[in-house]
Amino acid sequence: MDGIDLQKLQTVLGIEWKEPKHLLQAVTHSSFAHENKALNLENNQRLEFLGDAVLELAVSDYLYRRFADYPEGTLTKIRAGIVCEPSLAHVAGSMDLGEYLLMGKGEERSGGRERPSILADAMEAIIGAVYIDQGMEKSFSFIIEKLEDIIEKVISNGGLHTDYKTHLQELVQKKSDNPLNYRIIEEYGPDHSKTFVAGVDYQGELWGSGTGRTKKEAEQAAAKDALGKINGGILKFQAGDENE
Repeated sequence: MDGIDLQKLQTVLGIEWKEPKHLLQAVTHSSFAHENKALNLENNQRLEFLGDAVLELAVSDYLYRRFADYPEGTLTKIRAGIVCEPSLAHVAGSMDLGEYLLMGKGEERSGGRERPSILADAMEAIIGAVYIDQGMEKSFSFIIEKLEDIIEKVISNGGLHTDYKTHLQELVQKKSDNPLNYRIIEEYGPDHSKTFVAGVDYQGELWGSGTGRTKKEAEQAAAKDALGKINGGILKFQAGDENE
């Protein structure tokens, strides 16, 4: 298809599609299909419908498993902040998804490639296409991976999450100029429900470790572990670490 590089988009999305036609449909805006009826292309509205449902289920599943003690109302509030139009448009924009959309001339002239509603709808269509092409597990892992930063931001802004990494960083900076280093030690489990084990090192020594459903969550757990050891006197800064 002239004007769109599906192979490049596959690389951007991190997915090798079994049937690229699903991806093509996901990026076909209704305005393009209407203006080019001879091409007999199906627009992305049906995939958008499906993707909306898959997205909500994937995020619900993730939050239910991660926050076992949270009541329904709190989980609903967090989910609403994750699956909303601004969040989806932000993720789509971070991948330059608008550049890959097949769009009618009029829609494009009016700024359609940057319009949040169109980007959010396209993101849902992509999710629906991943579900059709790759199955549930892959679609769930794709969603959580792409929305990971949004998830952590929503949780943090809602006062539901303590930023242990920042607390640890501030503590270390008061004592030393030496940096902290976070790394993933291990990961296991199916694609839709992976568990990550992260470690935080200081001067080559493992100061803390922790697990999480995402890499960022595991890093937060590792920082929390390190802070607990420091506060408990198990870990101490050496004399040579002190800032002048």
